[in-house]
Amino acid sequence: MRRFLIWSALAVVIGLAIAGTGYWAYWNFYARFQPVTVTRNQADIQRLLDEASWLSGGGGGEPLYVIGYRDSASFQRYQREEADRLRAGGVEMRVIAFARPDREGAPQSTPSERSTIAELWLSRDWSLYERWMATPARSWTAAGIPDADGNLARTAVVEASHQFTIRLNDLLRDAGVPTGYPLVIWRDREGFLKACACADRRSWVFVRDDVGAPDDLSTPTPPDPVDLAPGAPPPVATEGALPYPNLGPIPPLDGGAVPTDPTATPSPERPGAPRTEPARPTTPQAPPQPSQQEDTTFF
Repeated sequence: MRRFLIWSALAVVIGLAIAGTGYWAYWNFYARFQPVTVTRNQADIQRLLDEASWLSGGGGGEPLYVIGYRDSASFQRYQREEADRLRAGGVEMRVIAFARPDREGAPQSTPSERSTIAELWLSRDWSLYERWMATPARSWTAAGIPDADGNLARTAVVEASHQFTIRLNDLLRDAGVPTGYPLVIWRDREGFLKACACADRRSWVFVRDDVGAPDDLSTPTPPDPVDLAPGAPPPVATEGALPYPNLGPIPPLDGGAVPTDPTATPSPERPGAPRTEPARPTTPQAPPQPSQQEDTTFF
């Protein structure tokens, strides 16, 4: 009895360990990268997105919001690698950039970054945003853009970007969405609001699957051309049927010429070439004479 209890307890421990390992593997490799369906504060979240100064390069279709800050490597990589895929799937990517607030008195953004954020929120200039993202952060001087520091109006715009992200993260946290950037928010085909803290690129494929964007943008390679015999007509491709086999030129019969193209028009004879006629007999043959036999005359 004692041995039975020991083996039973050991089997329970092993079963719990296997179940725990399986659940951890499911969560670590699959579940944690899936988007979260927002079931609370949907109206407040949608109102914040609509009122924010988002930027878009066009494309039409359903909007997909991407929120992040300039120095986030995953934020830049997501736009660089996923923008064309989303556009090919009929999705319009709307970018909302913000400048991070100070942390314990230490600034997390540069004066040129704050000036650019204020200008983007006021003008919503997509070309300016593209130039800003294409230039290294250390080389960007925000030339020609008014300074935000020392300007009450533009400082208030930068502060509005801070308040936007704080309020949005609070609403999403109540819905079970962790904080991370880029923060991607969209509506699926049924109209449900979904969000993803897509800092890990392994979560991007779930966003593409949900909005119907393609995974591969490479064009299919055309088939190699078929080698045809000189003068042979090209094969006609019919859908659902195999192409007619290429038999090549037909061998000549009795030493005749090889036919090349049945539809080709014969070339006219040269005007200077003499025409040969068949020879005629010089002496005409005598006509047959009647011969008398028993009762019948034959000719």
